Amino acid sequence: MFKKLLTIMLISTVGVGLSGCNIAVNKKQVNTQEGNASKIKIVASINPVREFAQAVGGDKVEVTTLVPEGVEAHDFEPKPKDIEMLSKANIFAYSGVGMEGWLDKVLQTVSSKKNLNIVDTSEGATLMKIDGDAHDEDKEEDHDHNDGEYDPHLWLSLKEAKVQALNIKDALIKVDEKNKDYYEKNYTEFAGKLDSLYDEYKKKIDALPNKNFVTGHTAFAYLCRDFGLIQKGISGIRAEGEPTPQKMKELVEYAKKNNIKTIFMEEMASPKVSETLAKEVGAKVEKIYTIENKEDNKTYLEMMKDNLEKIYNSLK
Repeated sequence: MFKKLLTIMLISTVGVGLSGCNIAVNKKQVNTQEGNASKIKIVASINPVREFAQAVGGDKVEVTTLVPEGVEAHDFEPKPKDIEMLSKANIFAYSGVGMEGWLDKVLQTVSSKKNLNIVDTSEGATLMKIDGDAHDEDKEEDHDHNDGEYDPHLWLSLKEAKVQALNIKDALIKVDEKNKDYYEKNYTEFAGKLDSLYDEYKKKIDALPNKNFVTGHTAFAYLCRDFGLIQKGISGIRAEGEPTPQKMKELVEYAKKNNIKTIFMEEMASPKVSETLAKEVGAKVEKIYTIENKEDNKTYLEMMKDNLEKIYNSLK
């Protein structure tokens, strides 16, 4: 009899304990859901915009990227699920300057969403016109890419990245004014890191006699402007198609004339041509980041530092 009573008591105790655990787990799930619900929802068009939004928004935002990893922003076609995601967001931040060729269609669709704050992060940036070399490469493809007039790769400038982050900060304050000091602090810290990286490499690169380097495509004009560098692209702004034999001949001559020892390639451009050119001039091939997508699990600042260090070493 005693054994039976003891067994019943043990079962009851375990049952209560498990019930308590379930309540605790359920409560934790509810708290997590409530925590996510209270966060400002930001949809960023591409990876660098996502990084800037996360840096400024910190733990008070939930950021989603519209263009999937591995997809060119120019080639992206929004689907109904993307529009639905935007309709539930507080902020839609895009890079601008024609980077998102599909933007007008999306804006027309979501224009009636009164609670959606739309942010052109390029507002206030000092834009660069596409130079003749880059424009010639893409003159047929650029009709949907800001008409081929301005270079859209703003984020590859540490200075313009500050402008883009500033626009996101202002939008966050507009949506969530009670946390203004928090966003201001985060922006100041992020801008300080951008300035420190710029100052570090500006001094080093200024001291170099040779400022010429070769890339897979001419995406680095803003970086070049920041640091007084000169890029020569295997292909133009859009990184489409392969160079003609005449273009390859010019590239070989350019590389030899400027003592180019490194040919840079990018994830979204074919490495074959870079490898062929490198072999022709006795150079090595190294990866450089356009940062349109998240690569090698690195942050924006890490990729920019990596780019600058590799360019510096190639010219040193």
